[in-house]
Amino acid sequence: MTVGNARVKEARKLSRRSVRTERRLFLADGPKAVEGALSVPGCVVEVFATATATEQYADLVAAAGTWTLVDDQALASLSDSVTPAGVVGLCRFVDRPLVHVLDRGPRLAAICADIRDPGNAGTVIRCADAAGADAVVFAGQSVDFYNPKTVRASVGSLFHLPLATEADPAAAVRAAQATGLVVLAADGAGELDLDECDDLLARPTAWLFGNEAWGLPDELAALADHRVRIPIHGRAESLNLSTAAALCLYASARGQRRA
Repeated sequence: MTVGNARVKEARKLSRRSVRTERRLFLADGPKAVEGALSVPGCVVEVFATATATEQYADLVAAAGTWTLVDDQALASLSDSVTPAGVVGLCRFVDRPLVHVLDRGPRLAAICADIRDPGNAGTVIRCADAAGADAVVFAGQSVDFYNPKTVRASVGSLFHLPLATEADPAAAVRAAQATGLVVLAADGAGELDLDECDDLLARPTAWLFGNEAWGLPDELAALADHRVRIPIHGRAESLNLSTAAALCLYASARGQRRA
């Protein structure tokens, strides 16, 4: 199958958010992403693979069941990577309504408000997965879960934990609090130091993270139960969003294990 094939052309349109949202389909680029997608029943619609990839990832291609052989040019047109790995999955959306995610009784969740950078977004998902979090919520004007760079940066974690979106960040905070989660806003000017709130970190928690450039609006941070700052001991002005998220989520995971 070549780059001009109708199915390849239709799949390539999923690079646009509007098309992804309308069709509720997206592309998972690379073997880790496809492997993660295959772990979710009914998620994978089709797998595009080059001849080389069918040999290199024979078990993965076999597990897919339905796959389509494409040439290198066609695969490259579907991939977001500079060096495509030769396999791309056409997948159905995996997010759920927020109420359904919270009904599962999460003990640790991340709420991301107005996160715009897809690489950061994917890394936060991966960090949440690694820390053992139970849910990730993208709120407000955040990038969508299915942006190609977000999918790639999550390295398969997109498929490992419940995901939800909420147009109103304040509604997401209130919904988390209504289920008994303590909402902690990651705030450089917070009144609590992350190193000094062990008792608080042992409780079921939703961390609230803001935009990479301007952080959390004061009115949104004020809705949280507490504002928590990460101490800066050196000369760095601040931390990257995904780094801050990793520190906060792991601190809560550690606190909950010790409780």
